[in-house]
Amino acid sequence: MLFQALADPSRRAMVDRLTRGPASVSELARPLEMSLPAVVQHLHVLESSGLVRSHKLGRVRTCTIEPTSLRAAERWISARRTAWEESLDRLGEYLAARQDQLQQRNDQPQQGSEQ
Repeated sequence: MLFQALADPSRRAMVDRLTRGPASVSELARPLEMSLPAVVQHLHVLESSGLVRSHKLGRVRTCTIEPTSLRAAERWISARRTAWEESLDRLGEYLAARQDQLQQRNDQPQQGSEQ
């Protein structure tokens, strides 16, 4: 659910804003081109995923980022990045070895050619 919540660009923008500190729903809505009810729906998705928490004080609902959830996502991404880097390194080594084999084959004199 975490990555599904981050899949939407508007929700990513809200999370990005919240990494700089708490914000009211109206502050989060200001730069977005959508209605306040749409922003609230996006916030519900972020809250359900555990990325955002909100609390109401009087008439103002203030949202904060939940760093634990972001760290979990970061760890998952980091593990995938490491696995892909290792895989790409092995591919690079294979391709270099294959290129060397092809070069050696091309450097050998051809059988049946006149000398």
